[in-house]
Amino acid sequence: MQQALALAEKGRGWTSPNPMVGAVVVKNGQVVGRGYHQRAGGPHAEVHAIDDAGEQARGATIYVTLEPCNHFGRTPPCTRKIVDAGIRRVVVAMTDPNPGVEGGGNRYLRNQGVDVITGVCEKEARTLNEAFTTWITTGRPFVILKCAATLDGRIATRTGDSRWVTGPASRRYVHRIRHAVDGILVGVETVKKDDPSLTTRMEDETGSDPTRIILDTHLSMPATAKMLHQPSEAPTWVICSPDAADSRRSALETVGAKVIVAAVKNGRIDLAALMEQIGRMEISSLLIEGGGRVIGSALAARIVDKLCLFYAPKLLGGDDGIPMCRGTGPERMQDSIAVHDLKVFRFDEDVMLQGYLKPC
Repeated sequence: MQQALALAEKGRGWTSPNPMVGAVVVKNGQVVGRGYHQRAGGPHAEVHAIDDAGEQARGATIYVTLEPCNHFGRTPPCTRKIVDAGIRRVVVAMTDPNPGVEGGGNRYLRNQGVDVITGVCEKEARTLNEAFTTWITTGRPFVILKCAATLDGRIATRTGDSRWVTGPASRRYVHRIRHAVDGILVGVETVKKDDPSLTTRMEDETGSDPTRIILDTHLSMPATAKMLHQPSEAPTWVICSPDAADSRRSALETVGAKVIVAAVKNGRIDLAALMEQIGRMEISSLLIEGGGRVIGSALAARIVDKLCLFYAPKLLGGDDGIPMCRGTGPERMQDSIAVHDLKVFRFDEDVMLQGYLKPC
């Protein structure tokens, strides 16, 4: 199953809105077939593994990280492929979290006389597909909040200078996160100040660009922004209020942006409502990169699932730098946001704290 999980990981960034799945066929104690789901619309992991095994699949065991599908979608059911191949035993890491199909594949296989074992490496499988599980069960994306700060919690100096807070190793890892998610979200002030590309740039392999999502209540984003004039297959969505000027909308649409009207709360985009809206648009995972007001608003709206906080071994030493979060926080410490399952990672001299804002 560990081999199957490693195979599934190869699909990260390419399979959405489908989950990542790996499969390994074993016969007489030997691996005879391997496969993983490579991209949405393509064959599932079980198909690749069984085809790789060929005739050796008959009478074999298949280890698969997610319950085999039992319904017709873009591809035929994997349960039929398993039965037709003569596989006699199926070992499953986790059941399908989709409420409409959960358990159906396992039941079908058992009814066909196939021995089915579940729950092997289940925790690892659930972590692998935490984004898919959140989206398929709630309709909203799995939200990762990323921030890079000095040890005294500043993301930029008083002049707004933020290049670079962290080192190259941390920044390379952030690009791997970008590759893995469907969307990346920043506020319009970040666009005006930094003019970012918000693309994925990886040294060792080709990456997938996320959909760029800009919070811009009044459509003040310049039509000359770099992200609107770069070679990227990913779209740029600009989120505005119903009161935004039609002329500004037309100017952005002319240069390729997709302008999306969203609900407003207290004069700003209602982030909780926006998550429901973009979830319906098949954004199953979202990376929030800031700035400080967007980070503060995201935490206040309780939309964040996972934190990736990078700290560089630096101190600004004053109280005039730009803080990680901006806005009004709670009055009492007991109302602070608890972080669960906290882990620490090193990227050269930088430290990343990873945790979840909801119990795992």
